[in-house]
Amino acid sequence: MITVPLTSASLAAAPAFTAAPAAAAAPPARLAGPPGAAPDDTVGGPQLAGRGVVLNRAPGVPALPKVTAGSYLIADADTGDVLAAKDPHGQYLPASTIKTLTALTLVPKLDPNRLVQPSQAACNVEGTKVGLTPKMRYKVSDLFHAMLMMSANDASVTLAEAHGGMRKTLADMNAEARRINARDTLAGSPNGLDKDLGLSVRTQHTSAYDLALILREGMKHPAYRQYMQAIDYKFPAPPTKQERKKGKKVGGYPIHTHNRMLPGERHSYTGMLGGKNGYTIAAQQTFVAQARRGGHTIVISLMKADQPPSEYATDLLNWGFAARGKVEPVGALVAPGSTGQKGRDAAADGVLPDAPLASDDASRKWLLVGGGATGALLAIAVLFVVLRRRRRLESR
Repeated sequence: MITVPLTSASLAAAPAFTAAPAAAAAPPARLAGPPGAAPDDTVGGPQLAGRGVVLNRAPGVPALPKVTAGSYLIADADTGDVLAAKDPHGQYLPASTIKTLTALTLVPKLDPNRLVQPSQAACNVEGTKVGLTPKMRYKVSDLFHAMLMMSANDASVTLAEAHGGMRKTLADMNAEARRINARDTLAGSPNGLDKDLGLSVRTQHTSAYDLALILREGMKHPAYRQYMQAIDYKFPAPPTKQERKKGKKVGGYPIHTHNRMLPGERHSYTGMLGGKNGYTIAAQQTFVAQARRGGHTIVISLMKADQPPSEYATDLLNWGFAARGKVEPVGALVAPGSTGQKGRDAAADGVLPDAPLASDDASRKWLLVGGGATGALLAIAVLFVVLRRRRRLESR
């Protein structure tokens, strides 16, 4: 098993997936809404438009835990009631929590028993890896286990290849986000890598609200839950010399979950149903999880936190179980396809990444094209310049 943590050095390495240098100016932590947007347009309810802590205080309910993070959300996953939040629709870099959307999009579409051969580019991807080789074919179910248990970036890219390529996968991920009303979300990669792919918060983002929506929807699917809840798994690999002598054609090695809150883990949380952590230098710590106690389910999400999420997540979950049924909700996790509260469509806001991992261009430059009328005018202008140049050449 090959596990490579994301560090400054690792992000600077791996030329196969290095993007063009990002702009020097740091992106804002939260993208501004459309001009003139009103709180009543906020997905989930007007109170969720707040950028600070959002809470309806009630007697007998403990104070919210102190959490040093850009954004978080606590909700009753059974009813959809949002119990409390901080900057719930703030848009931040997701890191590996975007893999919850990759899985939500692809688990229903890919046959778990299908065999997939990864490309060399997929095997060379930056960050944490399970150690794929193009000399082998892997079951789709193996790849989902690696992606959701140990956050394997090579498995994420290989799943995208199996689905028809990076461009199709990203289009389907963003369509799935819109379907479930996760409208703060724009996927620019299937694995959450950012700076080394040339991605910033403008070209890849999600919110605490959307992460809760995505996980809540994903956990409705039995296969999705199975991958999320797996603790140990034997991942296939080429046989060793000794295994070949014994006639074995496939070897393997154990992989272990990165969710330290599952049963038996270092920070195990009673009732933990599953969750996904993420980290890059730019995104900092991100996390989304669900737990069930006493017949009730709480979902929490956390973005841009300053330390590993287990302690914060424990405090948020504990508060959620203590507060549910006592505090007046500040909003709601809307149902897929709901036409209730309107929200901004992040994927149609005029900044779209162009298939980040699909290009073989060593520079990995990105084309950011304005949407709607701006894009159309740009296309007309380019066509005019091309035709004018052609006429000049023909007249010489």
